[in-house]
Amino acid sequence: MAQRIVIRGEARRPLSDIYHAFLTKPWRWVLLTIAVGFLAMNVVFAFAYGVTGGVANADGFLDDFFFAVQTAGTIGYGAMYPVSRAANTLVVAESVLSLIVTALATGLIFSKFSRSTARMRFSKFACITKINGVSTLALRMGNQRGNAIVEATIHVTLSRTEITDEGEKMYRSYDLPLVRERATALSRSWTAMHPITEWSMLKDATPESLAASEAEVLISVTGIDETSMQNVHARKIYDHAEIKWGMRHADLLTDTPEEFVVDLTRFDDVVPS
Repeated sequence: MAQRIVIRGEARRPLSDIYHAFLTKPWRWVLLTIAVGFLAMNVVFAFAYGVTGGVANADGFLDDFFFAVQTAGTIGYGAMYPVSRAANTLVVAESVLSLIVTALATGLIFSKFSRSTARMRFSKFACITKINGVSTLALRMGNQRGNAIVEATIHVTLSRTEITDEGEKMYRSYDLPLVRERATALSRSWTAMHPITEWSMLKDATPESLAASEAEVLISVTGIDETSMQNVHARKIYDHAEIKWGMRHADLLTDTPEEFVVDLTRFDDVVPS
């Protein structure tokens, strides 16, 4: 069973967290939050109009709410209008607040809409298999969009717990050098390979030792989306149970005289090496 991570004493910055949430949450969450916030603001002003009065032709809370929405949206049908100083003061306050809310909502939506994200796919399992007679850690990835990620840089690290000479438990990370760490154009499928030589941190590793040290392999990819020309990145963590020994990723390519097929339905498949 995976351990639950508990963080205590973390300093929070609510405004920064809200902005980050808008950029990372799904679109339905963002739009619903903006709509609820807008309606809540108008409910508050509707109560204020009801308490102060001074809105012509308004009969009850519902009319006050409709008037508040018309004011915030600068609609101004004219059937209801302020006739007292208190109501006019509230109209000024709501107009200023609605300008600020509209500007913030527009900025947040534009930031989220223009934010380029990667649609990278990583295979379900990493494999340790023989390639040209050398034990190799292989990790498969691919770009799920029809374009390519240019000048992609691939970085792989091994993280594990260790006990120091003083008996202190530490969580340490080590780089795992790859046969090739850069891809000129990363498209549907690419395999990152780390040879397990005498200099590798996986040299004496076994499934049991990786489990005992709570080992994880992190792969990260950064590059430039050739369509938007913006930086994108993606990553995946493989725990020790997701590393398959003596297995290899299934072949995706079939080459015949008639056609060249890339079968992405086998992207996650592994077969004995």
